[in-house]
Amino acid sequence: MNYRYALPFLLFSSLACSRKPFFQPDARLKYTTPLTAGADSALVTAGRHYQRGPLGRWVLGAHYRRAWAEPVTLPILKPETLVPGGLEFVKMGGGFQTTSLTMADSAGRSYAVRTIDKNPEKTLPKFLRPTFVYGAVRDATSAAMPYGAFVVPPLAEAAGVPHASPRPYYVRPNETSLGPASERFQGRVVLVERKYEGKENIDGPVAGAVDLDESDDVLPERYDSQRDQLDGAAFVRARLLDIWLGDWDRHEGQWSWAAYAQPGGRRLWKPVPQDRDQVFFRFDDGWASWLISKLVGKFRTFGPRYESIAGYTRNGRFIDSRALPTVPRTTYLAAAHALQQRLTDEVITRAVRQGLPPAVYAYEGPRMIRALQARRAQLPQVAETYYRLQAEEVLVAGTDDKERFVVERLNDTATVVSVYSLEKVPRGQAQGELLYQRRFDPRETKRVRLHGLEGKDEFLVSGNVRRSPFIDIYGGPHEDLVRDSSRVAGLRKRTRFFDTARNNEFFPGSETKDKRAHNVLSHAFDRDGSGR
Repeated sequence: MNYRYALPFLLFSSLACSRKPFFQPDARLKYTTPLTAGADSALVTAGRHYQRGPLGRWVLGAHYRRAWAEPVTLPILKPETLVPGGLEFVKMGGGFQTTSLTMADSAGRSYAVRTIDKNPEKTLPKFLRPTFVYGAVRDATSAAMPYGAFVVPPLAEAAGVPHASPRPYYVRPNETSLGPASERFQGRVVLVERKYEGKENIDGPVAGAVDLDESDDVLPERYDSQRDQLDGAAFVRARLLDIWLGDWDRHEGQWSWAAYAQPGGRRLWKPVPQDRDQVFFRFDDGWASWLISKLVGKFRTFGPRYESIAGYTRNGRFIDSRALPTVPRTTYLAAAHALQQRLTDEVITRAVRQGLPPAVYAYEGPRMIRALQARRAQLPQVAETYYRLQAEEVLVAGTDDKERFVVERLNDTATVVSVYSLEKVPRGQAQGELLYQRRFDPRETKRVRLHGLEGKDEFLVSGNVRRSPFIDIYGGPHEDLVRDSSRVAGLRKRTRFFDTARNNEFFPGSETKDKRAHNVLSHAFDRDGSGR
């Protein structure tokens, strides 16, 4: 660590761990007084253990400590009557910080129950859990707005983005109907919402879908065959909403996808965002936390000004690269302008007022409304910046079926990449259906990576220009054809072919750099974010 950061970091650590890490014993302020059997509500705090004195707030940041410690009245969770027929425990969740479980109603529809407070223990290596690091990471939870997720549904509705509608509850200290780990929820504030995963949950915002699944199931299907595609335009709209809300934690595990039938037996998968835990994040309002935010790019603070579009979108880079390769600049800008029209002052004010408890709204509501309005005005610039980040390096992946990749270096400002199906090619035609096409400007795009995946694919590169993006070709496991007749001015070769040294039809030109090797490392392609 740089020495100029050492003192604030040590002070940050000592203040965060000035006492043994703990969580409030019970969310109720008067938890030693028995709760009456017929009680429907309770006066609680989301996390009063995040309170700090003046020095702690100055160094660590005020964050949302006041909101965490604010007494609010919440309904008591009663699974047996929450929905007609009640809810029954199904399974525990697998989140690293949030304690969660899944319940189901009599029709098989799924509901998530998640603690609003976090426990970062599982995110740390075992040798760090007994140290000051645990307390420092735990304290950072106070940077999240505990009631932020409840503000989002009306905003998502207005934006045209599918959404769940979470509600907050208090769990009785003697509640036992939440499964074998009920004690982990007892006395805590939780969020309950519908889960949109699995065909049995197709209704409401995903009505009309023919399938409903998570990213780690949908992405392999996308690359398995030409049947499945992701809706890039819908994803841009959802991602701009994320950035507007300051929701920086949008990795591939935070999405479900609803499939809609298309002609010819195809399916178009539309995104369904989940888990709004980090909306309105506020982190850089302390001396040490400000410094840490400069070291950790993803910790971007919500406010009237967008701090860093790259930071807000860092956690979503993998899913962005898979969902956005087809989307041109015009679609980003059109989505931004549409959001400006849809997210009116009335919509914003109603969402904030309804989502925040009255006591919290009194001091956080007006500030949040002003910030959302200011950020709305900047959405076109945000869309432009986001587009340029995505356009720098673009992944164009085929499927395990046979495809032809055609790269045409037309002129100094346009290289067109087209992908055609080679499955069931009509008689008399050289290639089948056009699956993908996009024009790339080397002033925006430095590199285009083509992945043929499995199947016998063809890569044809042509054109004589002065400027063009680099074209990286990854043939995949089976025999492929590569023919490059292009020419780009300059000494650096702009076409590179990665594959095994044998079993390919390879016709290089003066622009081709042979990157074949005596191993299969170039065949690796992460389909679902697992790294495999």
